[in-house]
Amino acid sequence: MITDPTIELRVNRERLWSSMMDLAEIGATPKGGVCRLALSELDGAGRDLFIEWARSEGCEVRVDKVGNIIARRAGTDPSCKPVMTGSHLDTQPTGGKFDGIYGVMAGLEVIRTLNDQNIRTVAPLELAVWTNEEGTRFSPVMMGSGVFSGVLSLQDMLDKTDSEGIFVKDALRAIGYDGEYEPGHDLKAYFEAHIEQGPVLEDKSKTIGVVTGAMGQRWYDIEIVGLESHAGSTPMETRRDALVAASRLIVKVNEIAREQRPDGRGTVGHADIFPNSRNVIPGQVDLTVDFRSSSETCLRDMDRALRDACGALELSENVKIQVNQIVQFEPRPFAPTLVNAVRDAALKAGYPYEDIVSGAAHDAVYLGYVTSSAMIFVPCKGGISHNELEDATPEHLEAGSNVLLHVMLEQAGIAR
Repeated sequence: MITDPTIELRVNRERLWSSMMDLAEIGATPKGGVCRLALSELDGAGRDLFIEWARSEGCEVRVDKVGNIIARRAGTDPSCKPVMTGSHLDTQPTGGKFDGIYGVMAGLEVIRTLNDQNIRTVAPLELAVWTNEEGTRFSPVMMGSGVFSGVLSLQDMLDKTDSEGIFVKDALRAIGYDGEYEPGHDLKAYFEAHIEQGPVLEDKSKTIGVVTGAMGQRWYDIEIVGLESHAGSTPMETRRDALVAASRLIVKVNEIAREQRPDGRGTVGHADIFPNSRNVIPGQVDLTVDFRSSSETCLRDMDRALRDACGALELSENVKIQVNQIVQFEPRPFAPTLVNAVRDAALKAGYPYEDIVSGAAHDAVYLGYVTSSAMIFVPCKGGISHNELEDATPEHLEAGSNVLLHVMLEQAGIAR
């Protein structure tokens, strides 16, 4: 009887953890997190370390024109489309050790494990480090995977600037990652391992999140213009207070999302007040709105409710409100065959799993425009992410990496 020699194949938990902790030293913060903004010197140092590790495992490494790094482990049949995994190394200003970084290190550990066991795949394996997934220093988010997938224009992204007026193209050049290759090529499949960034898996005592898709998103920049005037000499009934209107709108955004249960999401995450003086009635407020849902109908309903609320506030508060939608992602289901493969791999390994929809956008969403894609979630402590307290256990990280190992092997095929 022929048995599958890979059934008991597992990654090296200690090596995976050690590599993640080594990488976390680059941009380490006093509170135990990481600050490694996209295309900063620290991001360059993290990229350099990754490339050193990838090359030491025999990978060919290429950098494209938007700075994406693709490490390739050759297969026995170079005519086969590669099976890819990946994520990102850039962080939030007060980021943690695991968001994005785990997906890259899990992919590297898959390659290391196959090398340890001298297992060759038929199709090549590729490991991607995507540029500027977080969108903190440069906007928009998921810049590298968006260009790779053809959703975003390469030239438009190179011409984006940060708050100091530095162009993406100049920042790439400064850290030595202005690559020569055109972004994008054919793939057989794409997988991404990631911490959940939410509390569901931990609350349900599940080890693996089988991600069936990602919520759609709509982002807005909203400008509310009233009239700044003296706080003492302006009667209440004649005021055109932009902050009062903004406050009512913030409450309304939360009400709109709560009406779209179970998975409607609404957030006002940023606001600027002008003139922001103690004794002056605010004349202008600029704020952001973030709506999310797994239903496009729900997103349309929330959009309509937001615009209706703004129209009503213009009348009741005697202000002018401008709504500018800046981002629209449709809900993105992942490939059913790959989702099933993740589910089967978790089952075979004995890991309790939960089907889950991602409330966050990930590079896998853009990859889904050009190939079959899927994601693997593992729990994070307290559901906390984008925070220096972000944490995950070595056991859970190993489990997700084991699932990644087996689904990639299934897609790439083992050379006999």
